[in-house]
Amino acid sequence: MDTSLDDLIKIFSETVDPQQMHKLLEEMLTPKELKDLHLRWNLMKDLYRGKPQREIAADYGISLCKITRGSKILKQKDSYTKKLLSDRYDDHLRI
Repeated sequence: MDTSLDDLIKIFSETVDPQQMHKLLEEMLTPKELKDLHLRWNLMKDLYRGKPQREIAADYGISLCKITRGSKILKQKDSYTKKLLSDRYDDHLRI
């Protein structure tokens, strides 16, 4: 792995305060990049909750290709994203 990526991952993992993380993301990413990241997380949540891909595409005005990638990630046995969604939302949503 690229050492600069390792450094960035370490910085993100050490930033535990939500306000500091918000500031860090706003300083490092453009508004469009932040919007894309937010969109990606929302579509992953929608997929996890069982929302149909075509409905997600219509709601967000995006292609099915972008959604299919997320769907494939959630189908992987060792998906960390799926674990995060499960840990965060199963107790609250009873999915």
